[in-house]
Amino acid sequence: MSLMTDTYAYYAQKEPNRLAIQDERGRITYSEWHQRVQQAASWINRHAIDRKRVAFLLSNCTSFLQVFAGAAAAGVTAIPLDPRWSQAECLQRLTLSGADLVIVEERYMKKIENIQIPSYLLLDWEHEVRCEQTNDAFPFVTDRNPMFYMGFTSGSTGSPKAFVRGQQSWMESFRMTAAAFGISEHDHVLILGTLLSSHFLYGAISTLYFGGSVTLLEKFSTEKVKLMLQENDITALYTVPTMTQALLSNRSLYDRPFKMISTGAEWSQASKKKLKSTYPMITFYDFYGTSELSFVSYLSSNDNHVTSESVGKPFPNVSISIKREDGSDCGPNETGRIYVNSPMRFSGYLHEKQKADEWLTVYDMGYIDQEGYLYMKGRENGMIVYGGLNIFPEEIERVLNVQPEVNRSLVIGMKDAYWGEIPVAVIEGNCQVNQLKQACKAVISPYKIPKKWVVTEKMIETSGGKIARAKMKDWVKEQLTWRQ
Repeated sequence: MSLMTDTYAYYAQKEPNRLAIQDERGRITYSEWHQRVQQAASWINRHAIDRKRVAFLLSNCTSFLQVFAGAAAAGVTAIPLDPRWSQAECLQRLTLSGADLVIVEERYMKKIENIQIPSYLLLDWEHEVRCEQTNDAFPFVTDRNPMFYMGFTSGSTGSPKAFVRGQQSWMESFRMTAAAFGISEHDHVLILGTLLSSHFLYGAISTLYFGGSVTLLEKFSTEKVKLMLQENDITALYTVPTMTQALLSNRSLYDRPFKMISTGAEWSQASKKKLKSTYPMITFYDFYGTSELSFVSYLSSNDNHVTSESVGKPFPNVSISIKREDGSDCGPNETGRIYVNSPMRFSGYLHEKQKADEWLTVYDMGYIDQEGYLYMKGRENGMIVYGGLNIFPEEIERVLNVQPEVNRSLVIGMKDAYWGEIPVAVIEGNCQVNQLKQACKAVISPYKIPKKWVVTEKMIETSGGKIARAKMKDWVKEQLTWRQ
């Protein structure tokens, strides 16, 4: 049985002085990284003895990765907690997770007051781990596919659901990262966002698996990115569309060969075109995936479809099926529910494991064209039913997001006594609503044009830098109620 941390020993022996990780506090080599992970694994194995689950509430730093990788090496499930959650949200997720213990930075201690599980301050934990005696083999890992990661996603009611993932799913994803994006031991990868986002966490852990170097930012800023690119031999960036747009707006990139790996349906065609024309030596990859499905499809800047609305062709180990409501298969260019089967999927929601051979859907709607490219229409449970007509918010957002005055947009459905639901647009930017209405009229059917409009300076975001749709919907309800 192989673990996702097994390669650390090889690189520690092959090139002990090679840079493994640098953050804003310092640098560590592969020799040091391998030792730290082994010590963390030994400590975690001795303390997480009940359900073999360890939670942690940490900022972006090497210690975050050490706890995560140490848990993986010990065959224990790591449970990252978001410092931006309220105390009630932290306690709710800790209770749901069934964690044996929690490691926390001192500045976040108030978030976990009154919990009923053992807690360790990060500084105390680091001191104990440095004194830990280790060896290179951990015979206590007997599961062929140990659960290593627990995350949280909102269910249809808005309450959190815990999902779990086995190590083999990420190791299969590592294979796809090497094949599709060309990441290898020769890469120095800059992680732009929080490790609480599975996209950025995966970017760091996969790079370390390959023996590459990882640079972390405690907090994203265009100035920091520009400085890092100037002072380091960065060959790849993990990013999301909002960060890419900020880098473009502030001209923080350099036109030299490196890779940008992005995910997020909000990356507009206009932004892709600008990146391609302004920095032609940069190769970028845009992929579609979810917490449950992992990688599904991708495009590169060398693909002729990159500035279309397509989210690319499936990864080599992914099968996609588009189905109608009755379960029958859709034809080319026919919109239906997207089903995925791949070895990279999650293991299931906590206490609700999926069957290994089961096709899985997250209720995204889309179609496949005759060339095999996948196109997204929107999320089925986000679909707005306006007087019996179906409206996908994403279709309207794509029109709004290309308008020069719009930074980002969000379209949501609000209850209406007559129509059932009406589309409401939220705009981030300094813009004239009448002009946006005219822009919509030129492209989409009249019934799809938002009936109410709200302008804001800044959207509420998730930890991964995406728009927090559920929270924004609650905020819009308050705004519209206040106006009435």
